[in-house]
Amino acid sequence: MPLVNLLKSLPKSKKILQLRKKKNNKTIIVASQFGKDYFDGTREFGYGGYYYDGRWKKVARDFKKFFKIKKNHKVLDIGCAKGFLLKDFKDIGVDCYGIEISNYAIQNCHKDIQDKIFFGNAKKIPFPDNFFDVVISINCVHNLKLADCIKAIREINRVCKTKNCYLQVDSYNNVYQKKVFNDWVLTAKTHFYPKKWIEIFNKCNFKGYWNWTILK
Repeated sequence: MPLVNLLKSLPKSKKILQLRKKKNNKTIIVASQFGKDYFDGTREFGYGGYYYDGRWKKVARDFKKFFKIKKNHKVLDIGCAKGFLLKDFKDIGVDCYGIEISNYAIQNCHKDIQDKIFFGNAKKIPFPDNFFDVVISINCVHNLKLADCIKAIREINRVCKTKNCYLQVDSYNNVYQKKVFNDWVLTAKTHFYPKKWIEIFNKCNFKGYWNWTILK
């Protein structure tokens, strides 16, 4: 399947590398717990405050149009955080579900989708084979070690009954972008140049679409 950017409508957040100048093992450990510090602490540890502001509305509509999502279709968002994309899916009539490993994110999710988020890890998705018509994973599976990342990609194939999968992962096109990535990113354990990612997708027989998150 081809490269496609379904997040093009998201506003670009500016990465101020000075905010991570003290990045160290302790910072990475705290961020990797995906707790309050990661979501709603300072920018040093993650988002610096992750609140609903409607920025996912256009993304939800783009996904619905691209995958031709109908009322009887089920959609899964893997690593859905506080469920803001799910909320915007629900508002346009999409039967959506999410899994998330952060208890903090689940407990602080958008109130409109509290019954739609389930605790779960991408390497073992807690749903039956072919349960979903569309499966989305945005900036999630690269937070796993390579062996588990491969398991997660295969799990996406397992739970999706169609080829309507979308996978976005961290990558870089050159040495400069890789340096920016290494200076900024806290939680990614698996990351490659696009060519290597595509080799992994092929190894997993990934049947969907993909895109890269590239810091510039």
